[in-house]
Order: sequence, then C-alpha cells, then structure tokens
Amino acid sequence: MSDARVSTYEATDGGLLLVGRHESLAASSRTLPEGAYTTLRTYGGRGVVRLAQHLHRLEESVALQGQTGAIDAGAARRALAGALDATGHPESRLRLTFAPPRLFVAVEPFTPLPPRLYEEGVSCVTLDVRRENPHAKDTRFIAAAQEAYGRLPPGLKEGLIVGADGAILEGLSSNFFAVLGGTLRTEEERALIGVTRSLVLEVAEGLMPVERRAVLRGDLGRIEEAFITSVSREVLPVVRIDGRPVGDGRVGPRTRAIMAGLAALVAREADVLG
Repeated sequence: MSDARVSTYEATDGGLLLVGRHESLAASSRTLPEGAYTTLRTYGGRGVVRLAQHLHRLEESVALQGQTGAIDAGAARRALAGALDATGHPESRLRLTFAPPRLFVAVEPFTPLPPRLYEEGVSCVTLDVRRENPHAKDTRFIAAAQEAYGRLPPGLKEGLIVGADGAILEGLSSNFFAVLGGTLRTEEERALIGVTRSLVLEVAEGLMPVERRAVLRGDLGRIEEAFITSVSREVLPVVRIDGRPVGDGRVGPRTRAIMAGLAALVAREADVLG
C-alpha cells in the first residue's frame, strides 16, 4: 500500500510479527481482535511517559469488558522498543491493543500539531454521542468516534460528548477541562480516565482549585477558559465552543500555566525505551 503509514505488529514469544500495514491507526485497529487500546507518543525518539499507567488501564479496560488477562510489563516494553527499532521514525505515535492474551503494537510517524494552535486555541462543538462503557478504552468505540469526526464541520478540532443531563463529559478522543469561577472542572464518573488527564490534574492541583465534576452545556456562556487533553495533543486550548467564544476568546493564563507545568513534568519523567 503506497499510503501505508502505520506498521502493526503482534508481540510473540519470539519477538515481533508484522501483521499489516495501514493508512491510519484507526484502520489498523479495524483489522485486530476486539479488546482494549491505549495510545502513546515518543519524546526524543525513544521516551514515553507513564507506561505502567497505560498498561494498567489496558488491564482495567478488558476487565470492564468481561475479559481477564494480565500484561507482562517487560514484554510490552520490549515490544514497543522493537517496533520503534523496526520503523525508525524521528518521533512516533504508538497504539497498544490488548485482546487477551494477545498484545499488538501499531506505530506511525508523529508530528505535533502546529504551534499556532497552542498560541491561538481551537474550536470545538458539542455532540450527542454515547459511549457504552465510559471507563473502558474499548476498541469498539474507535469506529463510532471516526464516524463522528467525519460529520464535524470543517475547521473544528474536536467533538465534545454531552450527557443526557447536559454535562460536557469528554471529547471523542480527549478529556475536557473548563475553568468556571476560578475553579478547574472535569468530569470523573462518566468519562474515560485518560493518562494525560491524570498528569494535568497533578499539575493543576498545585495551581488552582480543582473539582472532578462536569460543567454543563448551559454553562458555556460563563466559562472562563477551556482545553482538551490527550497524549498526542497534550494540553490544547479551546477558545470557541458551538460558535461562541470561551471567555474573551483567547488562550487564558491558567491554561498556559498548566501547559508549562505539563511540559516540565514530561521532561522529568520521559522514560527511554531501550
């Protein structure tokens, strides 16, 4: 395939077995058994952050799906390192898929979003989409998310999932945070507990009050700042939601402080795979 950017491998006792090449991580996932997945990115070519937390979330997710299985952390680490060796990208985005007892690694070249998006912020829209099991990183949700992305108007960077009560729960592939009354708020009970989300909360709790509950769609006219988080985006400021400005329509000081704090945390904790 001339447009294949993603190489997908299965971890075996003998090492790595190439099982396919695809145009995207989503396309790769469609060819694999149903299970749980998690996504990582590299720093400096070989560094990853909180790998143990990613592996724990995989085990938790398959348990929520009614499966059982444990991941050998050493084997997972060797599989990731082997995939990086085989592909040799300057920076990579990796997806681990766990379909007990099988473990797969998909890897594609990674380029961060343009710096101007972090300086100027992005626009999002709220969506009435449902995730059946919000705490499970379930591969079955990938197709639904991709379909929803295909319906987003041009120029919008994320769809925000809204609960039946009007609570803004999370993004299609991100967690959502908003500042309201000087307090940072994010949904806990009905949203996927992202690894980057947990890092952001560690940083934020040293900077401002934090509440683990959602803002409502009806609060959008009053929120002061907002951002979304994911491994690939890190902290991406949101300056418009549903066509209306967030605060004064510019990236706010609290968001910038969290961005700086996360960058410092990543620099301290990047774990080199070797």
